[in-house]
Amino acid sequence: METGPESVRQENRPDPPARERISLLPLLTVNFIGTLGFSIVLPFLVFLVNRLGGNAFIYGLASSMYPAFQLIGAPVLGRWSDIYGRKKILLLSQVGTLLSWIIFLGALFLPVVTLFQVDSEVLGTFAFTLPLAALFFARAFDGLTGGNVSVANAYLADITEEKDRNRNFGKMSISSNLGFIVGPALAGLLSITAYGEAAPVLGAVVISLIGTLLIIFYIPENRECSLKGPVKAEDIRKVFGYEIKECRTVRETGKPSFREVLKLPNIPYMLGLYFLIFLGFNIFYTAFPLHAIAALDWGIAGMGVYFTVLSGLLIIVQGSILPRLSKRYSEASLIIFGSLMLGTNFLLLIPGNLFLTYLATGFFAMGDGLMWPSFLSLLSKIAGKNYQGTVQGFAGSFGGLASITGLILGGFLYELLAGRAFLLAGMIIYIVFFLNFRLRRFEKELKY
Repeated sequence: METGPESVRQENRPDPPARERISLLPLLTVNFIGTLGFSIVLPFLVFLVNRLGGNAFIYGLASSMYPAFQLIGAPVLGRWSDIYGRKKILLLSQVGTLLSWIIFLGALFLPVVTLFQVDSEVLGTFAFTLPLAALFFARAFDGLTGGNVSVANAYLADITEEKDRNRNFGKMSISSNLGFIVGPALAGLLSITAYGEAAPVLGAVVISLIGTLLIIFYIPENRECSLKGPVKAEDIRKVFGYEIKECRTVRETGKPSFREVLKLPNIPYMLGLYFLIFLGFNIFYTAFPLHAIAALDWGIAGMGVYFTVLSGLLIIVQGSILPRLSKRYSEASLIIFGSLMLGTNFLLLIPGNLFLTYLATGFFAMGDGLMWPSFLSLLSKIAGKNYQGTVQGFAGSFGGLASITGLILGGFLYELLAGRAFLLAGMIIYIVFFLNFRLRRFEKELKY
């Protein structure tokens, strides 16, 4: 079998008209809604956990439930999307998100009954209550069905020419960041109503329902193979997966194992980078809300303003700066420069100074805005079309494993080190910076 990039590209390329018929707008809207549903509870989650009996460690543990169970679900959903089609798995993931927010909402109305208490020098003092248990379950359930990001990335790669990958992954990041702008701002407005914390969570339920309807009615299935004509017995077996291999396009493969994925050229290195990037990010995402409360004396409003400013700057970078630079510089160059900026952002957070905290948002926006879309684009090219969904699913698992580690470690480190916890996040991203220089070789291999 020929394995050269050009032969694979010619063999697997769909007809141009098929690509032109699929609009990015519904996919971008679903991505925006998914992020909006998550970010709407971000500013007050740490306050909610504390009110229900938890501490910094429990906050990190609760946050890690989603990636912990995504570690299990993402590879399976990624494989299924290669076999049964992207739309079906996107819908399954979105329904899981909707149900999880309904459970989350119900947890707010449970009596605060203490299940057990802990008083430890290492973990601190906390009470694990019935509402906290329900929150843990809600986040775990969402994670188990949480393959929507990896499947959406695979879907985007399917319908996008390689020359447009960087730009379109930038659009996906912009839609996510728009969600991060609207979410915290909406949370601040809703939380001051008479319904308190229940209002933003109810908003997340409504938003998730809208996302589910959008997938059903506006996102087409992008597989070239579909059932046409009179329905026969063998067609029914195909629908239920018994003969799915007969209904496959040339770009699809069987269910590759984890060992087979690791044998793909350069994929293990990319997955390792994926892990380290997520590790640094998630130490930040757990430690920063705790840092904002302790060092900056922020409440829900202050937290909302910060995440809104950060997301706004990210949109500027990804909407204006990234498209221009991607025409002049390679993806590897943008990844290298972006990781340097991102690592510097974390170091600026250590002193707990208001000016430096907002200065850091510029470094964060420039670093993440240039690095992450470029990294996703390069990963999708290295994965190729045959293994797109599977590789994205395994990447989600590596990100999930890093998130579990980072979210728990972030809360634990902040209890011990306060603002110096950001030093570890910065060092991890600086390691990524040096490792990224090898990506230049990967790009050259794709050209030949």
